[in-house]
This record gives sequence, structure tokens and C-alpha cells, in this order.
Amino acid sequence: MADRITICSSCRSADTTPKGATLAGRLRERVTAEVSTTDCMIVCGKPVTVSFRASGKAAYLFSGVDPETQIDEIAEFARLYALADDGLIEDVRSIGQLRFCLVGRIPA
Repeated sequence: MADRITICSSCRSADTTPKGATLAGRLRERVTAEVSTTDCMIVCGKPVTVSFRASGKAAYLFSGVDPETQIDEIAEFARLYALADDGLIEDVRSIGQLRFCLVGRIPA
């Protein structure tokens, strides 16, 4: 499986408008990973939720992502993830505030 980014399409930001599908469309133009949406990732208390996964790589789950202000940070994480053969990214300073949205890393 190639690198895959999945975004919750039902997550609603403060203005109650779903933002996941818009974020996915904008992200597809900026990354080499496959970008898809899903109906719900069950992290409703902290929208928007974004996951990164690939076969043989650690997986990551972010929540509380702001699709308006953090697209550059998400694209940067996608770049780092693509470079990491095992998915382990030790230095996440370049992803700015997105690093504080990390819920967890799941070993491969």
C-alpha cells in the first residue's frame, strides 16, 4: 500500500460546516500520497481528524486540525512520512502546531 492520508469528512469546525472534503481536495494538489475521506473516525470532540498510514510503516492520527491554517503543516508531514521507510519520524519541529494535534503513533 502506498502512503495514504485519510480525512474525516463529517468533522465539523466551530462554524459547524464540514471541512474534511475541502481539505482533502486542496491536499491532493500538494502531496504524492493517496488522499481519501471517510464518514467518521470517532474523534468528534476534536475535529478535524487526519490519519497517515502505509503498509510496513507506523501510522499516525491527528485531531483538532484546522484545515484553514494547517494545510502547509499537513503537506510537510506528508513529505516527512514519504521519506521515512518505516514511518518513524523523530523530529517533527518542521510541522509547526500540527505536532500538538498528534493523538498517537501506531507501530507498523
